[in-house]
Parts: sequence; structure tokens; C-alpha cells
Amino acid sequence: MLRVEATGPLVLVQDRGRPGLAHLGVGCSGAADPIGLAVANAAVGNPLDAPALEVLLGGLVLTALDEVSVAVGTRRHDLVPGEVIALEHGALRQYVAVRGGVSAVPVLGSCSRDTLADLGPQPLQVGDVVTAGSLPRVTTAPETHDGLIRLHPGPRADHFHPGTLDLLATASWTVSATSDRTAVRLEGPTLQRRTTTELQPEGLIPGAMQVPPNGQPLVFLNDHPVTGGYPVVAVVERRDLRVLAQAPPGSTVSFVATW
Repeated sequence: MLRVEATGPLVLVQDRGRPGLAHLGVGCSGAADPIGLAVANAAVGNPLDAPALEVLLGGLVLTALDEVSVAVGTRRHDLVPGEVIALEHGALRQYVAVRGGVSAVPVLGSCSRDTLADLGPQPLQVGDVVTAGSLPRVTTAPETHDGLIRLHPGPRADHFHPGTLDLLATASWTVSATSDRTAVRLEGPTLQRRTTTELQPEGLIPGAMQVPPNGQPLVFLNDHPVTGGYPVVAVVERRDLRVLAQAPPGSTVSFVATW
């Protein structure tokens, strides 16, 4: 067990999420950086999608209450009672795995916290105790990623002026400070619609790039709504969303066209 002594802005329990429930109005949620989750779990011998802690902007301090093995990214720590581990600011989102998995009550088959739908375990607070589960020990290697963000034409690309997709793929985009687990909001050239016809709400998936009236695109992440009414001009490949999820506010990103 581990006692929470301090937290940063947000510490959540996350696993692989709740895929396949959009028809019930439930988004997938899950780790914003699934490879980051897998790397930490692999370091302590957990299944790669076991529940772990997703830590935003560091600041988490934990005290071991008994012997316990934890991993921060690839680095494993075998703690004895009273030993303290503290996360400094590193990646935007860091993952802390506990040997056996973080114990939490599943909701609809997942222990993930969905910040939009208010499902799953509450964010960790000072004084909370993190308990290890009893998942079997495994030996698996997480996949790697090339760092590219691949972009596909969206179902409503025809609602925009010709050349919009090429503009998306050639411009540099700045990550807005208003980004969160729902969506990464981007700042850059204005994407001009050639029609202002109102759309009925349509289904959304992680990676859908929606364009609101201000012409600045946003890319939905794990805690996205299941429907939306703005046109989806493009879609980011699901495997590449981790790059956006780890992009801090003020950083620049660019896309790779697949057309």
C-alpha cells in the first residue's frame, strides 16, 4: 500500500478504458498515453493494460506502508515501509504502476476515470491510500512509436474550402492551454468552411478533428463526448494520439498526410 502525501494538478487511475460502449452513450476513456501505461506496467511485470496512476505535471509524493514495487516509466523501485517516492515534472503525463495493478472498483468493466462523464474512481487526494491488486506476473514488451501524427480525411472534409486538408498537414499548430483529457485544442491558421449548414449531432471517436465556428481545430482524446455537432474535417490515427496527449501547452505539433 502507498499513502498519498502530495499531488500535482491531477492524478487519476487509468487502464485500457471502456471501448465499444458508445452506443450506450459511454466514451472509451482510458490512459491518454497507452504506451506510457504499458511501459510502466511492464517494468513491474503487470499486464500492459493494468490499472495504474496517470499523473499530470508531476508533484505526486507517495509513502510506502508496506513492501511494494512501483515503476515510474521504465524505472522500477522496490520500496520498504516508510520509504518515499516523489515524481518531479517530466513528461506532461507520467504513469506510476504498482506491482499487481492499482486496486479500484471497476465501472462498466474498467477502472479508468472518465473526467467528462464523471465515471470511475475519483482523482487522488492527499491522505488517500493506493492499494495493490493481485494481477498475475507476466513478461511482455510494450510496443514502440515513431512519434508521427498521421492524419486521414474526415467525413465532413467537403464542408471546407479546397486545400484545407493540405493546410492542416503543412502548417505548424500550437497546443492551447485549454487542452485537457477531452480534447487537444490547436491554434494556427483559420480553417474556413465553405458551407455553414448546421449538422445534426454525429458520432465521435478518439482522434476526430472537429472545427468549431472560430476555425481553430481540436482533436478529441480519451474522454471525448460520444456525439458532436461541428464538422469533422480529419481524423488522427488512434495509435498517434499519445503524441498529442504528451504535448504540453505552448508546444508545436505537425501532421503527416495519408492522402
